Amino acid sequence: MPRLTAVYRIRGEAASIEARAQALAVEQSVEMPVAAIADAGVLRDIVGRVETIAELVPGQFEVRIGLAVATTGPEPGQLLNMLFGNSSIHDDITLHDAELPDAVVQGFGGPRRGLEGLRARCGAVGRAMSCSALKPQGLAPDALGAIAARLGDGGIDFVKDDHGLADQAYSPFARRVAAVAAALRRSGARTCYVPSLSGNLDDMRRQVRLARDEGIDAVLVAPMIAGLANFHALVREFPGVGFMTHPAMAGAARIAPALLLGKLLRMLGADATVFPNHGGRFGYTPETCRAIADAARGPLAGLKPCVPVPAGGMTPERVPEMLDFYGRDTMLLIGGGLLQARERLAEAAAAFTRQVKAGQVKAGPAQAGQIAG
Repeated sequence: MPRLTAVYRIRGEAASIEARAQALAVEQSVEMPVAAIADAGVLRDIVGRVETIAELVPGQFEVRIGLAVATTGPEPGQLLNMLFGNSSIHDDITLHDAELPDAVVQGFGGPRRGLEGLRARCGAVGRAMSCSALKPQGLAPDALGAIAARLGDGGIDFVKDDHGLADQAYSPFARRVAAVAAALRRSGARTCYVPSLSGNLDDMRRQVRLARDEGIDAVLVAPMIAGLANFHALVREFPGVGFMTHPAMAGAARIAPALLLGKLLRMLGADATVFPNHGGRFGYTPETCRAIADAARGPLAGLKPCVPVPAGGMTPERVPEMLDFYGRDTMLLIGGGLLQARERLAEAAAAFTRQVKAGQVKAGPAQAGQIAG
């Protein structure tokens, strides 16, 4: 029976790590005493197997456990459940990676547009893309539309809702989408608007349809809030729509960012994945950011590359550094760092886009060998 390999990092002592690893294999497979199982097939095919144990540094171990693919469904929520469901409650364990058979990865479908599809959408051939955000919360739809128009006048490729914008009374989804879409049409900008979905699955379906009626073909989803299965259902139901994912709540479980924000969300259909860049408001290291970008763009069972979108307190001054770090196969997101220009927002956005476009002739070290199938 086919198996996947879950890779965990465990804090512990050498004297007890074998027993700890075996308990983890049982917890993440049958969740009961193995001695109580009489069925030979379950014992042979379903019970998790400890494949290797390696001490990384004193007190920290990497444990690789083989789990039966048949236990995952396959379905996004159940896959995550089998990888880390119960064991996420143990504070000494982190889910570091998951090595999945190609057939499993391909079964989820991956990005529909991916890197080159998003580039084609905004005319960013052979270069990095630019992105900004509509903020702050509390503004009426027309005010947000006015901000979007100024960003469009500055040549921004993508303007997304702040992920906190939902269906609030001060900015209902339908009115906001109509106002922003109309403002961008009046400006004549090619800018792609990416509204944020919220609510239950039926709510989000209605929101996608409303957006499409306004000529919008990309949306923002926070999969850890909406639910992985709901996110994947939307990707499957709306093949003509691009999906950008937001990392809200991604830090609530001890799952390595490269696995969650890079590999898993790409596998489920993220065309672009937003994550906190190093040196911003959050604590990710350069190594973590590199790993996310590699997981989003590198070879993965023939799936299209997903666009890494480093963000989180970025400023225009950091654009050359980010282009050098990530290369041209990326989308740079600057929100508040542009919006603070206020009445000079269009000029600030134009300066940002000139920086991004000027970087198209230089491929950063993260680019070489990253794009596949």
